Amino acid sequence: AINKIDLPTADSDKIKRELAERDVLVEEWGGKIPCVGISAKNGDGIDQLLEVLMLEAEILELKAVSEKMARGTIIEAKLDKGRGPVATVLVQEGTLREGDPFITGIYSSRVRALLNEHGERVEIAGPSTPVQVLGFPGVPQAGDTFAVTNSEREAKDLSQRRQLIKREQDHRKLRSVTLSDLHDQIQQGNVQELRVIVKGDVDGSVEAISQELGGITHEEVRVNVIHNGVGAISESDVLLASASSAIILGFHVQIDPTAREVAQQEGVEVRSYKVIYEVVEEVRAALSGLLAPTYEEQVVGKAEVRQVFSSSRAGTIAGCMVQNGQIARNNQVRVVRDGEAVFTGTIVSLRRFKDDVREVNDGFECGIGIEGFN
Repeated sequence: AINKIDLPTADSDKIKRELAERDVLVEEWGGKIPCVGISAKNGDGIDQLLEVLMLEAEILELKAVSEKMARGTIIEAKLDKGRGPVATVLVQEGTLREGDPFITGIYSSRVRALLNEHGERVEIAGPSTPVQVLGFPGVPQAGDTFAVTNSEREAKDLSQRRQLIKREQDHRKLRSVTLSDLHDQIQQGNVQELRVIVKGDVDGSVEAISQELGGITHEEVRVNVIHNGVGAISESDVLLASASSAIILGFHVQIDPTAREVAQQEGVEVRSYKVIYEVVEEVRAALSGLLAPTYEEQVVGKAEVRQVFSSSRAGTIAGCMVQNGQIARNNQVRVVRDGEAVFTGTIVSLRRFKDDVREVNDGFECGIGIEGFN
């Protein structure tokens, strides 16, 4: 499937030529590989792709057995605020049901609920069915095998064995860093290492970023992803970064207020990104000493909204208590709700009782008006 054919610069022949150079010949070029141009953005070619898949499955006589314990693959995983860890599972054989005990990676549990692509609850999922599974004790990794077991006890035993192996691997990895560094520095002539911690909103993005960063080659510095995970940047991430002299790269995630304070105290650098390419390019530029100057965000104060007032002249006013630092007029502000930033803008009015003021300190109440946000 050749994606992005909706772009003006799309050149399917170039892709086919590059495939041919790697001994992959498409049908149009006399080979045996079917090829379909698609656009994931507007849906062009998807019907044709499905038809080709059905035809190939029929020719190759690909069949799945539905009457057995379910087995599939984790396609994506994330931490949902209301539901906890949620994973999209593609069932490849067998039938998955609510209440089934399962094992995936280092996690085991029972299926608490199954949701289809519309977010509706379903009781079973057969072969070739993608479903969202609820009930994980932690966020699994995209690409992990998802398997139903005979009993919860069997799943738990497997999970404990895998956790023990992972702890040993992690311990060995952390122990060996300094020793191998010394060895490498002697061998290669003072080779340095850039240690990074990657946190993201979904596991697929985290895996992609970690893989891309691990593949960066530089003559003087190498990149080592010492930890990655799904969810907001926490205090434990900052402490690990501090102990390991690492930097934290966040992708579509916020940093906890306590973690931000610890990061400032410990001098840990935390960078946030919205696009995967930006993460990789910025790290690559930093290694080459080509990094452009960036605007750094300094948190100067934090206030909590206690009550909301309406004013005919100034719109909606947030009655706030300043919890720490100092709030000043013309500050840039971010409105955070349930851990997510819902608006970023500028303070246009700041009042204490009926008076306009320039700034309000820690422990005092004030009324804040934000430009363009009601």
